[in-house]
Amino acid sequence: MHPILLEFGFIKIFTYGLLVASGFFTAILLASHQGKKEGLDPQKIIDLCFYLLVASLLGARLMYVVVEYKYFIAHPLEMFKFWKGGLVYYGGLILGMIVAVLYMKRKALPVWKVADILAPSIAIGQAIGRWGCFFAGCCYGVKTDVPWAIVFTDPNSLAPLGIPLHPTQIYLSINALVIFSILIWLRKRKSFDGQIIWAYGVLYSIGRFVIEYLRGDDRGYAVESLFSTSQFIGIIFFGISVFMFISMGKNRTGSSLSPK
Repeated sequence: MHPILLEFGFIKIFTYGLLVASGFFTAILLASHQGKKEGLDPQKIIDLCFYLLVASLLGARLMYVVVEYKYFIAHPLEMFKFWKGGLVYYGGLILGMIVAVLYMKRKALPVWKVADILAPSIAIGQAIGRWGCFFAGCCYGVKTDVPWAIVFTDPNSLAPLGIPLHPTQIYLSINALVIFSILIWLRKRKSFDGQIIWAYGVLYSIGRFVIEYLRGDDRGYAVESLFSTSQFIGIIFFGISVFMFISMGKNRTGSSLSPK
């Protein structure tokens, strides 16, 4: 693949950064459009997305640094070079959720209604951004002999070179695209606010958990040789999502949750 898309002297445009940015931009456009359709101030949605962008990048990078702390202790300056690859999605999701709730309460936005607006945008942003991982070579898969295996040859790639690997980045992108399609379908049929965001939580946790078993990069283990850090967090996230989906569906109180 091509981790560096263009290079002009000392100026380098990394494919990873460009595609991640494209994913965020697409997500913001979709969220602001849907917010306007549902009677919300699109500027507030755009502002929220900006804070989410910063929080999610920071959270995802911090989680990656924690997981790969041995490397970053030896190379401390590398922790700031996020455009080269190296983000843990759940770290970004956790910090992003905290910042989003604080912002929505401050701006008197209906929490679950806005969360439902954001959910499909998160999924499509992931679907695009994961191609950045593919071009950078991060989040690579284990060695395999399947016909669609990918062999990385670019010396700037983060993946092992010359070895056929599972294209887990593409699996993750397809997983996100499928989730996006389901959420768009569900959006026209939802019966309570909060249904879309928690459906996202259930679907993403399952897909990510399965794909993690095909990952070959060092992601750290919460339970040695059993569950990676992301799988362990995913189990918790899955449990919370199922509980909230069922309890809010029974009570039909999701739509009434708004800042006081």
